[in-house]
Amino acid sequence: MLPFALDRHGARQHLRGWVKTRWFAPNRLKKVSEAESMKSTYLPHWTFDAGTVSAYTGQRGEHYWVTESYMENGQTRTRRVRKTRWYPAGGRVSRAFDDVLVSATDQVSKERLDKLEPWPLKSAVPYQPGYVAGHHSLRYDTEPQSALEQAKGRMAKVIEGDCRDDIGGDEQRVHSVDTYYSDVTFKLMLLPVWIGCYLFGGKAYQVLINGINGEVQGDRPYSTVKIMLVVLTILAVVTGGVWIYAVNHG
Repeated sequence: MLPFALDRHGARQHLRGWVKTRWFAPNRLKKVSEAESMKSTYLPHWTFDAGTVSAYTGQRGEHYWVTESYMENGQTRTRRVRKTRWYPAGGRVSRAFDDVLVSATDQVSKERLDKLEPWPLKSAVPYQPGYVAGHHSLRYDTEPQSALEQAKGRMAKVIEGDCRDDIGGDEQRVHSVDTYYSDVTFKLMLLPVWIGCYLFGGKAYQVLINGINGEVQGDRPYSTVKIMLVVLTILAVVTGGVWIYAVNHG
């Protein structure tokens, strides 16, 4: 687990900073930083380690330039045009993955949690009851077998990049990748997140704050009144400009 490094006061400070940068937000959004509903919560994640060896096939593209002629206004002109020659490519790449992180809860948006990264996982400590005292904790909803498939999806993006680097050239095409996984291990990780919830217009909105570095991610409503005021102001400025122009050139 990663113990909380950000207390309630610090979380509210980061939230206030986030609120100030939200354009066209209703005034009520400012009150969320004072909401007593903000809860310090440990959210479950799985982390995976694995060794990988991947065999790939693809193509290496190499650029070259040719001179082409074309007609313009009845005259023959020339221009340099870039083209690409493609050559077959294939090989093997290997990589050791450490702490590939996958959210294990369905109660919080995985997309939002992903945006709270990075987490200093190297600073994690063994679970101790004293660390969770006074905080909420969620049980995991995602089984490790299912989470492993998600982790492999994350690994695949990195492996494809390794394949492209191995192919070289100016451009690359990766047609197939066959990956062998070895020494796969996993552990349950509890990550500290401040969760704030508030209602606006009959809809619930959620704000997440990284309990280590204060990164804020969340949903927010838009103020129709503020947007309309801006639109009306722009229209007034444009109308005034047109009227002045008409008077001066009438």
